[in-house]
Amino acid sequence: MRVFTAYLLLFSIMLPTVSPWGTIAYFHLNRDYIAKVLCENRQRPELKCNGKCYLARKLKEQEDNKDKETTSQVQNLPVLQLFNQPVTLFKFSPDLLHLKEKPGFFYQLAVYLSPASRLLRPPRG
Repeated sequence: MRVFTAYLLLFSIMLPTVSPWGTIAYFHLNRDYIAKVLCENRQRPELKCNGKCYLARKLKEQEDNKDKETTSQVQNLPVLQLFNQPVTLFKFSPDLLHLKEKPGFFYQLAVYLSPASRLLRPPRG
């Protein structure tokens, strides 16, 4: 019983991925009927469609249905708010906006002497 349940669950999980293959198998099994009756281009034999338009339309319908189902499932998901942070209010007083003294900025270039400059010297001659 457990093995049957496991296979049933596995099949139900894999069914959406196997669905396009079922449509393709149906197309190959009934290719003559689809080409003669269901094909959109059966009046124009120069296109040599042979029902491929029907297959493309059915696969597109399946993809659109899958997209609609996914969209509806995503839209219907409940939103869980896990973290709630209190809103903090900032108050700026006018005396903080004026600086008491102007900041003095200066730029000083530091001279870098690498340790390799002491090791690599030309020989004294």
